[in-house]
Amino acid sequence: MPKYLFQATYTTQGVAGLSDKGGTARAEVVRAMIENAGGRVESLYFGIGHHDLFVSCEIPDNMTTAALGIAAISTGGVRAEVIPLITPEEIDEAAQTPVTYQAAGK
Repeated sequence: MPKYLFQATYTTQGVAGLSDKGGTARAEVVRAMIENAGGRVESLYFGIGHHDLFVSCEIPDNMTTAALGIAAISTGGVRAEVIPLITPEEIDEAAQTPVTYQAAGK
């Protein structure tokens, strides 16, 4: 199953909800959302800095991943970025895949 990293930044509205309910409650909501979509959370951490939440997970496919992002972002409480994660073996395979490319200006 494909792996993804969600990086989320809470809006003022999202921070208010986090402050009210706490991190454990928010983590359970995120975990339930991913599991109900057929995925599995590998790790979930809050951070201090540009992003507030990091979730490493397995999700069945890109369409399901997009649906999860749309659902979360549409609430107005969070902005999110999704990064597909690629294994070293997949990079090996990609590096051996023939591609035709012409550099700009050549």
